[in-house]
Amino acid sequence: MGWMLKRLLIVGVLGGVSVAIAVPVRSWWHQHSQTKYLSAAVSRGRLEIVVNSTGTVKPVRSVSVGAFTSGPIAEVYVDFNSAVEKGGLLARIDPKLLAAAVARDRAALETQKAELLRINALLQQAKNNEDRGRKLLAINKDYLSDTDMDQYHYTRLSFEAQVKLAEASIKQAEANLKNSEVNLGYTEIRSPEAGIVIERKVDPGQTVAASFQTPELFTIAPDMDKHMYVYASVDEADIGLIRTAQEHGRAVKFTVDAYPGDLFGGRVHQIRKNSTTTQNVVTYPVVIEAANPDLKLMPGMTANISFQIDAKEDVLRVPAAALRFIPLPAQVRPEDRHHVEVLPNGTAEGGVKRSAGDKAEKVRKRHHRVVWVQDGELLRAIPVILGLIETQFAEFLTGELGEGQAVVTGTESVYAPR
Repeated sequence: MGWMLKRLLIVGVLGGVSVAIAVPVRSWWHQHSQTKYLSAAVSRGRLEIVVNSTGTVKPVRSVSVGAFTSGPIAEVYVDFNSAVEKGGLLARIDPKLLAAAVARDRAALETQKAELLRINALLQQAKNNEDRGRKLLAINKDYLSDTDMDQYHYTRLSFEAQVKLAEASIKQAEANLKNSEVNLGYTEIRSPEAGIVIERKVDPGQTVAASFQTPELFTIAPDMDKHMYVYASVDEADIGLIRTAQEHGRAVKFTVDAYPGDLFGGRVHQIRKNSTTTQNVVTYPVVIEAANPDLKLMPGMTANISFQIDAKEDVLRVPAAALRFIPLPAQVRPEDRHHVEVLPNGTAEGGVKRSAGDKAEKVRKRHHRVVWVQDGELLRAIPVILGLIETQFAEFLTGELGEGQAVVTGTESVYAPR
């Protein structure tokens, strides 16, 4: 009997201990197995939407200067980076042969002029002979025969024709002389525009052969101290945004590796329509015009560009992570579960892909979103309408949110067995 009493006593003690332990263990397990949420506060500040790209700095225009005549280069008067004026002398081709051609054609012109004087003299003599013959015939018609008079008459006509021929020969000689003088002038290589020499491809003593193709001697960039172009390749998905930025005159900011601490500014000058496809990626060239008063921007530099699409100051901002967070249906209040019980993006009932119209409608409604706040152990949905949406924040326009209110951005794993 005493043994049974002892067993009952032991069982009772063990049961009491089990109950005493189970209550706090169950409370601990409930507390630690509950989902813990990460959150961030609705804040106020600046929002800016940008499109990033890379590009190459180039002059607004580059003028190639060639040679029209052939010959050895006698002198070069400029070097790389030389500033030249319009009409400034860049180089000179040896003019000896062309100067000799000018002297030859000038002598030919003088010869033709002298020939004209000789023929005029003969013409005058023929006129005098014809006049004397007429006077003799007036005295006595038997003094000269008709043959003699015809000879006087047609000799005069012949010399008059020779005068016209000589005058034409003079014009031809003058043209030849002008041609030779122009060719001699082409031995002086002059700048067609004011600018900076960015490339020199010729040295003294080098022979220039311009018989079949005009050789390029210099490359000049006009107005480099005023502005430069930056040529960027922009993905087709962003071209619509770039066009909007161009229409509103938005600023373009960029840096170059040579001056990483300097921020350069410009504007969208042109969106060109000649697309390029590389590995199924379509890009369009976008030209940015940037000031260059310090000549820091040089041709060939790589620019890291940010196109400002839109910007607003001092607006309510919702963290972008809160827009990407989608809870499980079990974590949401029953009346809000219709916000999460949907099919995956891009499909519709029966697994059929969305039509183009559905996709366009979805994009138009991307500003109508849902964020989540904690309501006890479950989450409550708050529909919001957004404005600007960037990578970190989105502009909050309407909805039941206030500055400083916490919104859920994710979940935290609190139990990880070792």
